[in-house]
Amino acid sequence: MANHLDLEEQEQLDQIKHYWKQYGNLLTWVAILILGGLASWNGYQYWQGRQATQAAAMLDEVEKIVQSSDAPKAERAFGDMRERFAGTAYTQQAALMVGKMLYEAGKVDGARATLAWASEHASDPGYAAVARLRLASILVGERAWDEALKTLAAVTGEEFSALVADRRGDIFMLQDKRQDAVAEFTKAYKALDERTEYRRLVSVKLNALGVNLAEDAPGAVAGSGGSK
Repeated sequence: MANHLDLEEQEQLDQIKHYWKQYGNLLTWVAILILGGLASWNGYQYWQGRQATQAAAMLDEVEKIVQSSDAPKAERAFGDMRERFAGTAYTQQAALMVGKMLYEAGKVDGARATLAWASEHASDPGYAAVARLRLASILVGERAWDEALKTLAAVTGEEFSALVADRRGDIFMLQDKRQDAVAEFTKAYKALDERTEYRRLVSVKLNALGVNLAEDAPGAVAGSGGSK
């Protein structure tokens, strides 16, 4: 009986040796690749976490600088943050803060460049949309109508549709394209919540263009008293 078992065990051992001789190298390399992949993934996760932590710390520093109204220092801090952590949401937030601060400080070129970067590189659609809306406002101030309209056309997200329509209406009104302006302001008016103050501002623009609003039917526009 013992000999029979020994023979079975020897036969199994021979089969294992034969299998390993035939596929051993392949299995070894597969194991190495799997373990290497896991190590790389863990390393990448660690690197991402470290990047996010450092970027968050830099965002806090940029926010303090913005609050101090030191425009040159804010530009330098954001430039450093963009160079080191361009792919993080924290850098995109910093771009919006710095862009707004630079514009209010009268550094329009710096604001335009910062917001243009955010609009092109922000991975978050919301940050990109806000950057484009602010950039479009700057372009409107520079009378760069076509570029402003192109920037607005790139804004995505239904939640921004009213603001986009309002900006487009401003552009058409400045170009004396009354019918186009009325159409865009009407879109904005209907899309905005009737309880928002911004909706009242849009209604003022429509009234200035000769449009009579049906106050007893929220969201409705009765008609226009003017033409192009």
